[in-house]
Amino acid sequence: MFGVFARRVEEKVELAESEPSTSKVMDLRDAVAAFVRPGMHLHIGHAYMRPNAVVYEICRRFWEKDPRFTLSSLGFIANMVLFVQGGLARRLITTFCGDSYPFPGPNRVYQEAYREGRLEIENWTVLTLPQRLLAGALGVEWITTHSLVGSSMQEENADDFHLMEMPDGSRVGLLRALRPDLTLLHALAADRAGNVLLTPPYAENAYAAFAAREGVLVTVERVVPTSFLRRHSHFVKVPGYLVRAVCPAPMGVHPSGASNQGMGEFDAYAEDEEFMLDLREACRDDASLRAWVEEWLLGVEDHDAYLEKLGYERIWFLKGRAASDSWRSELATRAPSIPAGSESSPVEVMVVEAARLLRERVRESGYHTILAGIGASNLAAWKAWYDLRREGRPVELMAEVGFYGYTPRPGDPFIFNFRNIPTCTMLTDVLTVLGSMMGAASSRAIGALGAGQVDRHGNVNSTKIPELKLFLVGSGGACDVALGAEEVLVTVVQDRLRTPERVSYVTAPGQRVRTVVTTMGVFEKPAGEEELVLTAYFPHAGADGREAVQRIQAGCGWGLRAAPTLRRVEPPSPEELHDVRIFDPRRYFLETDS
Repeated sequence: MFGVFARRVEEKVELAESEPSTSKVMDLRDAVAAFVRPGMHLHIGHAYMRPNAVVYEICRRFWEKDPRFTLSSLGFIANMVLFVQGGLARRLITTFCGDSYPFPGPNRVYQEAYREGRLEIENWTVLTLPQRLLAGALGVEWITTHSLVGSSMQEENADDFHLMEMPDGSRVGLLRALRPDLTLLHALAADRAGNVLLTPPYAENAYAAFAAREGVLVTVERVVPTSFLRRHSHFVKVPGYLVRAVCPAPMGVHPSGASNQGMGEFDAYAEDEEFMLDLREACRDDASLRAWVEEWLLGVEDHDAYLEKLGYERIWFLKGRAASDSWRSELATRAPSIPAGSESSPVEVMVVEAARLLRERVRESGYHTILAGIGASNLAAWKAWYDLRREGRPVELMAEVGFYGYTPRPGDPFIFNFRNIPTCTMLTDVLTVLGSMMGAASSRAIGALGAGQVDRHGNVNSTKIPELKLFLVGSGGACDVALGAEEVLVTVVQDRLRTPERVSYVTAPGQRVRTVVTTMGVFEKPAGEEELVLTAYFPHAGADGREAVQRIQAGCGWGLRAAPTLRRVEPPSPEELHDVRIFDPRRYFLETDS
């Protein structure tokens, strides 16, 4: 058929279909020994799946040897606390340091190291950290952003963030590129040549692989033939020439979870909630944490031994828990312990009223999307979304790591829980959600945020209280939402510490914060004003408006202004309480004081 060209054509076909002749597949211990050196800047990638197997291996190798690593990551959570406990890290570049699953909170290890000056924490946001990596990937020194302006991070990071005046008189933020020495990733699969397949959602995406000076160390659930990657080339995000080593590490994300969205040939597995709660409890004192380290880190030779210690039954339980409909059986198990009565806690009242107000604002302003932070604000957003859907209102939920158009499942209040992934209309990344869907001129989004502190102008602090040398948890995406959404609603437990006259660290500026719902009442900004005014009170705050104002003032750090006519909030109905309680059957948020 090809005449004199037949031999050449056949040769080209054979070459095109051949497997790579060289292999980058290595044992994980050997790869860490070969490519990780003291003094390096290591980036722990968050292309949604965290490379926890390599976190363990690096900690085993350098435990208490003072390697003086600089570490960057979208968040330092769960077992990543070992970097600090073992003296491996002197500096963290991040958006979050603390416990996150199944509910957020400060972690003693980070707090003590920060307070004692053993650890420097450089604070960025969920949007700006990937933007810095993108700049490094693009080979440019600076990249623009609409975030950080007006926050304490603007001043704190003055060497790496600048405001530039443009020819039209507007100002734009400039971020300096971030270029780690070595990036660590976990993926479902790679071939022997190092081409890496990543599945959505992508969170920070793969920019850190291109930005890294010395390439990428990848752990994978499975090494696959290149022919497999060719059939799924739309999921391949990292080319093999960037990769130093491919290390097989099944369950390498544990105790976090791994999604197999779009890739049914692989098993998904859910977060190991009990494991993370045990580690969280162990972090409360040094003796308990030392015992945990001896059992799960130093007493385990390698990743294979770690899996053997986890055990077959636990591994298969986590794989079963990742099923999209597993929430039904889990909720059925917990349903008998969920309060069914009409008596409500202050947090429940706050969540229900915040949901009502979100619903009103979407109706009035025609918002297309709602993005919520972790915690009570998230429960309020979920409740509001279901109510709006019952009315036929076309509004979508978003989550910063790349969820768009998802349906929140009952049973687990964690905003990024795996059961929500299959319900998404779109799975994407941080830059798309926080950069475009939240910040673009074409977007109409309302944000719902939780706060460690909020002041009279709506400024939010979730990062630290400098005068107390107290680190909270970090910035997360709050600043990105506060500067990108058209308006923001904040929920906060009210007392004088949490509602000071002025926050001493601005995680998110309050210009677009129009409403604050506390555990005692509702504060709003009148049109054209920048100070919050009390407009409504909850029944448990007082028998009438006068008594409520007195009690709310006692728990408020500034001289309270009350509207001339105060609204008494209607108590939650049993149906409203049931809607909220099935999202949080273990009451992680509904009875918290944090």
